[in-house]
Amino acid sequence: MIYGWRINHTVIDGHRMQFDGSAVGLFGNWIKWLLLSIITLGIYSFWVRIKLEDWKAKNTRFIN
Repeated sequence: MIYGWRINHTVIDGHRMQFDGSAVGLFGNWIKWLLLSIITLGIYSFWVRIKLEDWKAKNTRFIN
């Protein structure tokens, strides 16, 4: 919610940005990341932060 507000109120070079991500989609990813971390004995947890930033980037776009 906070990230969505921040992105929805950001303007870059006169172009407003919009965030399309949903809590349900993020929750599903967290479950997947948790299971992968358990299976790999915590090794995958090093990539969770990167995957979270990737999810944010995939759900952010320019309106204009």
